[in-house]
Amino acid sequence: MKLLLFSLFPLFALTTTVNSSHLNNQKELIITSESTKETINFAKYLKDNGVVKYSAYWCPNCLNQSELFGKQAYKELNVVECARDGKNSQTQLCIDKKIQGFPSWEINGKIIIGVQTLEELSELTGYKNLSPN
Repeated sequence: MKLLLFSLFPLFALTTTVNSSHLNNQKELIITSESTKETINFAKYLKDNGVVKYSAYWCPNCLNQSELFGKQAYKELNVVECARDGKNSQTQLCIDKKIQGFPSWEINGKIIIGVQTLEELSELTGYKNLSPN
C-alpha cells in the first residue's frame, strides 16, 4: 500500500501544480478575428478622441463587440476592465462611472450601453472615414 501511495504521489503533486498555476493568471477577452486597416484607424481615432469601452472578460456581448474590431484594433482601444478578477481591473472606476451593463461606451461624457455596430460608433463619434458595408 505504501508503495502504491508513493508511486501515485508525483501524479497528484503534478496535477495540483498544473491546476493551481492558472488560478494566478488574470482573465481577459481573447479576440480571434483579424483587423483591417480601416478598423485599426477607427480604433486609434476612438482612443485619440477619449472614447472608452467598459467591459468584462466574461461578457459574451463584450466579446462580440470586440470581434467587430479584430484583435489588432482592439489593442488600440481604450478599454476599461470592470471585472474584479480581470486583467488590469479598474472596478472602482466602473463603479464611479455607474456602469450598469456591458459593453458600455463613454462618448463625449455620455454612457451608451450595449453592442454598437461600427457604423453606429462612427455616427456617435463623428468619424467620417468608415466605409459603409
